[in-house]
Amino acid sequence: MAFKYLLVVTCVCAWFASLAASDKELLRVGLRKRSLDINSFSSARIREAVHHLKPDTVYLKNYLDAQYFGEIGIGSPPQTFRVVFDTGSSNLWVPSSKCILSIACYFHSKYRSKLSNTYTKIGTSCRIPYGHGHIPGFFSQDNLRVGELIVKDQQFAEITKEGPLAFLAHHFDGILGLGFLNKSVGQVTPVWYNMIEQGHVTQKIFSLWLNPDPMSKVGGEIVFGGIDWRHFKGDHTYVPLTHEDYWQIEVGDILLANNPTGLCAGGCAAIIDSGTSLIAGPTKIVTQINHAIGAEGYVSYECKSIIHNYGDSIWEYIISGLKPDIICVDIGLCSHNRTYIKNDVIETAAHNESWGESRTKESPLCTFCDMIVFWIQVQLKQKNTKDKILKYVDELCEKLPNPVGQTFIDCNSIDTMPQITFTIGNKSFPLSPQQYMLRIEEGCSTVCYGGFVPLDVPPPQGPLWVLGDLFLGAYHTVFDYGNLRIGFAEIA
Repeated sequence: MAFKYLLVVTCVCAWFASLAASDKELLRVGLRKRSLDINSFSSARIREAVHHLKPDTVYLKNYLDAQYFGEIGIGSPPQTFRVVFDTGSSNLWVPSSKCILSIACYFHSKYRSKLSNTYTKIGTSCRIPYGHGHIPGFFSQDNLRVGELIVKDQQFAEITKEGPLAFLAHHFDGILGLGFLNKSVGQVTPVWYNMIEQGHVTQKIFSLWLNPDPMSKVGGEIVFGGIDWRHFKGDHTYVPLTHEDYWQIEVGDILLANNPTGLCAGGCAAIIDSGTSLIAGPTKIVTQINHAIGAEGYVSYECKSIIHNYGDSIWEYIISGLKPDIICVDIGLCSHNRTYIKNDVIETAAHNESWGESRTKESPLCTFCDMIVFWIQVQLKQKNTKDKILKYVDELCEKLPNPVGQTFIDCNSIDTMPQITFTIGNKSFPLSPQQYMLRIEEGCSTVCYGGFVPLDVPPPQGPLWVLGDLFLGAYHTVFDYGNLRIGFAEIA
């Protein structure tokens, strides 16, 4: 990638020093591109070797723009593992040599403590949250190599059982969590904290760049302790964390082309999660996105029946000024005292690639009624007519996102699809169709997937977005631990 301008040497040195300090204070973790094809989409392993371009750089791989991972070493001599650098979790874990009853363990590298002369036994059992459940293991301690940097006495989890279906499809061995200590299982000190405490970095930041060029073998990099100014242009827009246990910020309204979707106009929570492939958000908005981009959805006859049987009544209630939250109660589809399933939904949301389940004890009819009321309100603000609005809402009932699978889109219509824009810090962050979809090619066959999946988290924790790699691939991101903020800038 070409440099934008030729600068005076002294200016370059001064700026670079302020952004990136010295080589000793930085650790770069590179990302390597992998071409997309249908066969590799379902393959069990990627067999390419990691190529080291610099002694202090580890070049990671990008699998289908959905799994970004790279090599680390645990032990002395180092045992190599492919891990995801995950801002949505806080623990380091890899499969253990004692994982013998799970098929998936035989397809991944396993840590063998007997081969390391710096291993320290801990042995405390643990259960690491992942997906819908937990994976069991126990804690150990050893030296950790990231690039040429050695983090001494790092505690990590040896996993003794992996879910065979989930992990057989993964092209990484484990997870290196870059989240906060408060959410670390067993209160184990995260790798990032130890990097700071052991003096490996002086600036308490790390930055992420994902290469938007699908033909490049270099997929991007993570820089610990600084920022690589070559990978962005303009200034970063910084926003404060709204929850000091997560890399969580507030986002405003989401726009389809220039049209508001409404739900987050007053602010929604968003977790910035490098360990998540796609973008997850409220069904009310994802359904509008599906309709706008022509994505396949599933038809809900319950949803359509509410429109046909109660559409006129809902319309009259709304224009008469009745509070939206009691309309569905008044027509008998929701109970008077609504209850929600109470659990730490934020903690599990960022690790779950199969979202979509409702976390309310209300009936599906109540959920659909609430969505219909919301959709009508949004359309009314755009001053559409009653017939047009009810027809549009009826069409939305055919575009509900599939909670258990990918959403297909027409590859031939990508150029006509609208931008989808997130509002962050009162600034617009648009995603083009090429940025919010996945395109997989094999010979003459091409399959395109939409990048949005449903995630419904009730108040007060929700509505919640999880902005994964599809969003991070569009913007250079700075995780500023020292000032508890996150910054976004346009990719250079």
